[in-house]
Amino acid sequence: MFSQLSKSLSNGVRTLILVQPLTTPLRLTQTLLIKKQFSITSTESSPSCSIHPSAIVHPGALIGQDVSIGPFCTVGSNVKIGDGCQLYPGSHIFGDTEVGHRCVLMTGAVVGEDLPGSTIIGNNNFIGHHAVVGARCQDLKYKAGDECFLKVGDNNDIREFTSIHRSSKSSDRTVIGDNNLVMGSSHIAHDCKVGNNNIFANSTLLAGHVVVEDSAHTAGAIVVHQFCHIGSFAFVGGGSVVAQDVPKYMMVSGDRAQLCGLNSEGLRRHGFLSEEIRKMRIAYRKIFMAACMIDHSCDKKLRPSLHISPLASVSASTKLRKLVVLDTATSHRGLALESGIGSCPSSSPW
Repeated sequence: MFSQLSKSLSNGVRTLILVQPLTTPLRLTQTLLIKKQFSITSTESSPSCSIHPSAIVHPGALIGQDVSIGPFCTVGSNVKIGDGCQLYPGSHIFGDTEVGHRCVLMTGAVVGEDLPGSTIIGNNNFIGHHAVVGARCQDLKYKAGDECFLKVGDNNDIREFTSIHRSSKSSDRTVIGDNNLVMGSSHIAHDCKVGNNNIFANSTLLAGHVVVEDSAHTAGAIVVHQFCHIGSFAFVGGGSVVAQDVPKYMMVSGDRAQLCGLNSEGLRRHGFLSEEIRKMRIAYRKIFMAACMIDHSCDKKLRPSLHISPLASVSASTKLRKLVVLDTATSHRGLALESGIGSCPSSSPW
């Protein structure tokens, strides 16, 4: 529809002229100002770099080898970009931000913000279209001028329209581990702690201070209440509202998610032996099944399970019993147990 003509004026101002058909008025759009404080970084010291002329790269930015910066990208003054990174057109890096080697920012991705504190992105991370990573948190506790932090590990796949926020105070930080898949339109709020090898399906929403351990899996469109804890190898069913802690190795589902079994398939996929899973299922029944319930006390229910003799030889089931006891003792929100089991309740109506 438009024909495009670029002119460089003698005063150093680059303009982009969009010429419409004669039936419509001529439009003149100024798209780029190259001033003294913003100039295209010289590539003499990094001959393998490719920086498009329309990109704005601050001369104070540190750019590694084999970096490709596409049209209309922005790189701020305190940014460090590692070797082999690719910035697709219209992606931006701001603030005190360090991006590791071989990272990819797709069109519209924004990493970092001009705030006190820092954003650190590890190696081999993919940040999808229009994802926002390292922005200011959405928490009224945050005070302007406070330092806030985000650290992302290596080999994470952060897909389109995902948002990951920095911490709400200088004494804490948002942390994402390694090898996580965060699917589109997900949100990881301030001060969350996410471990390694997790899979968050589309529209997984983690509120502030949520902890997710390792190798957990959430189905799509789930909400996790602030301060909740999701244990390793747990599975959260689609559309769930998680208002209490999810024990390790378990599956939960529902609005105000409740326990619905051992995550047997997830354990099998992660290399647990059939015998381990079978005996963990026995431990699960002893600990959680309502038919085995003598009273509604978690302590009285869990204590006998520590002495189940058929399970003593299987390390995984022994770990299950011990970890459930630990989860019960340290839970801030209470455990999400089956209806009728008389779980350790939360004081919150959520």
